[in-house]
Amino acid sequence: MTTRGERTTVPEKLTVNADLEGTDGSRGRRRIKPDGRKQRWQEHKVARREELVDGTLAAIRKLGGGIGMDQIAAEIGVSKTVLYRYFTDKNDLTNAAMLRFVEVVLAPRIYEAIGEQLEEYDLVRSAITAYVETISADTDIYRYVMSNGSDRDALADSERMIADALSVVVGARIASHGLSTAGSVPWSYCIVGGIQLATHWWISNESISADELTDYLVMMVWSSIEGIYRVGGSAEVFNSMSHPLPKTDA
Repeated sequence: MTTRGERTTVPEKLTVNADLEGTDGSRGRRRIKPDGRKQRWQEHKVARREELVDGTLAAIRKLGGGIGMDQIAAEIGVSKTVLYRYFTDKNDLTNAAMLRFVEVVLAPRIYEAIGEQLEEYDLVRSAITAYVETISADTDIYRYVMSNGSDRDALADSERMIADALSVVVGARIASHGLSTAGSVPWSYCIVGGIQLATHWWISNESISADELTDYLVMMVWSSIEGIYRVGGSAEVFNSMSHPLPKTDA
């Protein structure tokens, strides 16, 4: 049994073992050694896929989000046959490009923003600004991913990764004020999903500027946070109140 404060030891890799009957009737164990060549090929394949995905992202940035497989292969300097050796089809490459973009560009910017030691309002503005600025600086990548049949599950995984990180920050901030943290996870998913969808709408028509989009998103998110704080984070308290719209001077 693991006691509090101890770390459960997890093996880095699973090993295959076979029980053998000893000549003296005892039980022995034999470890089957991994195939070195197979392991090296797998490592090479992973590294090569990353190189090809990075090359794809560079090609999209150079030639635009409407780029096709022939153009990608030519820009990278390989044949389409080589691409299909490492990716099952165009959707596989698209999903890999999206996940790579999230992994090396978007997520680090978001994590840096939400990890800053700022007052709550400044933290909200910093995080939303980071998201909008990162996407607006790479609209061709976004358009390519969204227009080439990106797997909804892969997209959801990337959003979930950011929402889970945000929920930790939201929960910690709310707890530091002595409020209920019961809603921190759904609130975080709502924030990430709403901002992602609003940014998708903006990229599709760009009827307002990126700064205006940021301002409207901050307005919505911060107003929600103020409401949560007023009721101590309690849905019960919120439901017990009346909710008339405040009077305006207009």
